[in-house]
Amino acid sequence: MKAMRIHDFGGPENLQQDEVDIPQPGPGEVLLRMRAAGVNPIDWKTCSGGGASGFIEALPFCPGWECAGTVEALGEGVDTLRSGDEVMGFVRFPHPAGCYAEHLVAPADQLCLRPAALDPVTAAGLGLAGLTAWQALFEVGQLKAGQSVLVLAAAGGVGHLAAQLAKWKGAHVIGTASSGNKCFLQSLGCDDVIDYGRQQVENLIHDADLIIDGVGGDTAIRALDCLNPHGLMVTLPSVTAAEVVAAGEARGLRVKGIRARPDAAQLHDLSMLASSGKVMLNVADTLPLSEAAKAHQLSSQGHIRGKLVLTA
Repeated sequence: MKAMRIHDFGGPENLQQDEVDIPQPGPGEVLLRMRAAGVNPIDWKTCSGGGASGFIEALPFCPGWECAGTVEALGEGVDTLRSGDEVMGFVRFPHPAGCYAEHLVAPADQLCLRPAALDPVTAAGLGLAGLTAWQALFEVGQLKAGQSVLVLAAAGGVGHLAAQLAKWKGAHVIGTASSGNKCFLQSLGCDDVIDYGRQQVENLIHDADLIIDGVGGDTAIRALDCLNPHGLMVTLPSVTAAEVVAAGEARGLRVKGIRARPDAAQLHDLSMLASSGKVMLNVADTLPLSEAAKAHQLSSQGHIRGKLVLTA
């Protein structure tokens, strides 16, 4: 089978197409014929030596944690899935999963059935971004109807899902984005959109109950001014999480970092919302598996509206 792998840490050009043996499922695992794999910033960050690279025990490394595919074989003890099932998942994170390949061995308990109304490309893009948004809003953030939510980078992969999920929950949603994304965010249900290129959100908002920070660093620290005294910021970028948390604590404000975890039950709920049209995953572009390096280059530029997805 074909798999996109790196043999040394570095830029997108280090991704190469290798011919490798089809893996065999072990106990509790299934073999998938991949249909599509989601692309996320953590993928290229890990390939460059950051991100989740600390969990890679040896190179070569095949990136990707989001998948949609067809079950081809069952490992010992798997009785929740059958050969031929169409499934989707967010698997093994932050340990290597290897979704940038034509076949994938995945834990059966980290997969859910793909609803018939949900296409494989959309299903493949939901896992990491959707569960990050879900867990930030509902587990860590404990969001309730009627609260005010500020989403920094609301047009991004996590951000545009967080905005929709917050609105679905009954919150008042404010999103920050570039001017070209204003209409897009309004179409997702954002009550207010702030153009970060022309306005400083910390000068406009001072009573947010919850902030979902998809930017990190100085932007997140300045946005602490937007919290009400009893509010909470959930910061997503791991590289700046410690400094953002420390800045919040120094001011007596609550800030928590988060790392999404696989959760098949939550992903099932997300997939049902997406298949019924209550939540929309915006797929910015699809590229063939062989063009994974191009996908990493596009993602690293930081201007993708929604998600990039590779098709196998």
